Amino acid sequence: MSANRTELILAHADKRIPRYTSYPTAPHFGPGVTQDTYRTWLSGIRPGTPVSLYVHVPFCRTMCWYCGCNTRATLRNEPLERYLDTLEMELNLLARALPSVLPLKHLHWGGGSPSLVRAARFRGIMQRIRRSFAFKRDAEVALEVDPRHLCDELVDAMAETGVNRVSLGVQTFDEKVQRAINRVQPFEVVADAFARLRAGGIEGVNADLLYGLPLQTVDGVIETTDRLLELAPERISVFGYAHVPHMKPHQRMIREEDLPDAAGRLAQADAIAERLVSGGYRQIGLDHFARADDPMARALESGRLRRNFQGYTTDEAPVLLGVGASAIGSLPEGYVQNEAATENWRREIVDGRFAIARGVALDDDDRMRREIIERIMCDLTVDLAALAAAHGRPAPEADLGALEADGIVRRDGDRIVVAEAFRPLSRVVAAAFDARLNLGPARHAVAV
Repeated sequence: MSANRTELILAHADKRIPRYTSYPTAPHFGPGVTQDTYRTWLSGIRPGTPVSLYVHVPFCRTMCWYCGCNTRATLRNEPLERYLDTLEMELNLLARALPSVLPLKHLHWGGGSPSLVRAARFRGIMQRIRRSFAFKRDAEVALEVDPRHLCDELVDAMAETGVNRVSLGVQTFDEKVQRAINRVQPFEVVADAFARLRAGGIEGVNADLLYGLPLQTVDGVIETTDRLLELAPERISVFGYAHVPHMKPHQRMIREEDLPDAAGRLAQADAIAERLVSGGYRQIGLDHFARADDPMARALESGRLRRNFQGYTTDEAPVLLGVGASAIGSLPEGYVQNEAATENWRREIVDGRFAIARGVALDDDDRMRREIIERIMCDLTVDLAALAAAHGRPAPEADLGALEADGIVRRDGDRIVVAEAFRPLSRVVAAAFDARLNLGPARHAVAV
């Protein structure tokens, strides 16, 4: 790593910038979008429009101290079962509100730990979803799994109901780091989960890694990455830990003096990327890696890579429907988000109303900027003139002067290109086109 590159990246590393899994981003959602708004948007979906579905399960057995998700820990099954009862009510409510049975391209179970759902209950909910949507033959059906809580019965249920992709939360194999984040998970547990899934016929096994964790070192992330390569996941996501204890109080259990500084975070991210690329993976956008023959790598090559609330995706459906507490939906008209508190969410659903807490309606400028930002985040380049013309609007102005002077971006006619060496700053470049950005202290994660 050149000293100049390091200095330039570190000059931006502590900026608070959105991850741009949407535009406008979630802090700009407000109460002006209601369940009535959502019903109107749903009724306008044309028959035959492909859709995707996100199912949120906000329960874990124990709380990982690094977690930034909407979830809570419980050792009892009753809260989860009660939640799933309400989830099925919401699925029924959604099916009745849609104008027709729509083709489903992607289904993603997230959390929390959806792998806590009992096999029989999982089968029942999947059957209900299949009655409400017409699954495409090539539909991707994905589930986030905690390797510590994976049983053969659930693997069988997943395989029987069409699950073809699983994301395993690995994070790190360093034992001292695992103890510091309250997630002790030996390599053997993860290896066993890989073996169980593949033996059950689920070949699309992904893994998530984290850098920037307490007590984490460059040598430690290299060792973790090398061990993970032994398991040969199809895709690997590499996220930087976002320390926001003012938003996630359980993160106060992490000692701030144990966290690496910006230079340490960058060195860890670079080391992981170098190891994965050397191991035959293609780097996808900011933080994903995929085998060269994986559909995500092919989507990148053909300019069809997308980005949504699950990160980078091959999902091109124009409608994403979210069910469960805090779930976010995306429609051509805008975004909606459910109540985050499970009891508030449940109360609305039981009363026969969608539990929409907030959202944002898009205007033409938002749609254009959303696509510009998405292309930068996915492709590291965007043709501003062509994209603006497609939206029938003038290309937006962006203050890129300092980034150009430093060689972070360059202009090729109307095209903006992020230099490969400065891939970690793609969010910073995207932010130049964010008309709503507020660089306040705690609204977003650090840039690197």
